[in-house]
Amino acid sequence: MKSFILYLKDYYRSTSKPALIITTLFVASLVTFNYCIGIEARIHLINAWYFEILAFFGFYTIVLALAWGLQYEWGWKEKAKPGDRFFQKPMIVLLLIAPLYFALKMVHWDLSALLPGQLQFPWREYTLMLVQLPLKLLLLLVVLYACYINQWLKGDSFPHSVGLTKKNFKAGPYFLLLLCLVPLVALASTQHDFLAFYPKAKNTAFINAYAHPLWLWKGLYELSYGLDFLGIELFFRGLLVVGFLRYAGEYAILPMAAFYCTIHFGKPLGECIASYFGGLILGVVAARTRSIYGGLIVHLGLAWMMEFGGWIGQHFIH
Repeated sequence: MKSFILYLKDYYRSTSKPALIITTLFVASLVTFNYCIGIEARIHLINAWYFEILAFFGFYTIVLALAWGLQYEWGWKEKAKPGDRFFQKPMIVLLLIAPLYFALKMVHWDLSALLPGQLQFPWREYTLMLVQLPLKLLLLLVVLYACYINQWLKGDSFPHSVGLTKKNFKAGPYFLLLLCLVPLVALASTQHDFLAFYPKAKNTAFINAYAHPLWLWKGLYELSYGLDFLGIELFFRGLLVVGFLRYAGEYAILPMAAFYCTIHFGKPLGECIASYFGGLILGVVAARTRSIYGGLIVHLGLAWMMEFGGWIGQHFIH
């Protein structure tokens, strides 16, 4: 925990205070606007999948462009030397690839045509649900590797270029941080908006009468759900922080945190607000350690704690 505090203190001392304040206000306005009109919900209502992808791509691109513009205007310009360039060509390419990938991730992939015809209800529906997130993770790995091959991402190796390194990683503080989050999850597990969303495993309730033993099929779903958090850490802390450090240094952290907050727009308000500050903290840690393993421990551990908290809340509180 001491190292976390030192990382955050160093970041606060070195970062542009106007950029930090204005970016936070920008995110606050986005959150307010979303929970008044439902930005993400409205995009999901678009019937044609290609227009849905286009809408998500446009929204995420605007968020990233404005967040990076704030770093340029209120941070980098003040410290830039004559001849310095902030927006380099590879960086711009990555800034277009990032929202495109996540727009593809946000839509439902109809993979029913790829499944064997003999699969019937409920196993057809269950399989479609189970393979969604692992396949989206696979797509992300392909995209990141293509970026590495084209030298838009730099590192001694592909894993190093996206923060999959244990060089500066110590697991203990992250498990301690998870322990500190237990009371917050316990409190959240008593709230109606939290229990309306968690546990996510309740989305597989349609197999309850067919699956034996039930815990095995629920466990497979939780593993699939957990893989999504590897993808989240690879994308936000691996690509958008570690991958961008060579272009813009720690100016990459705030745009990542802003983008990260927007992907929580369909979740309870408290979780959405916390995601901005959590993303900021994990971004600072990833920038200082060049590793995403700590963030993965926290994120995955928190996700499964929320699943357990939601199950407890559903069965014993409400």
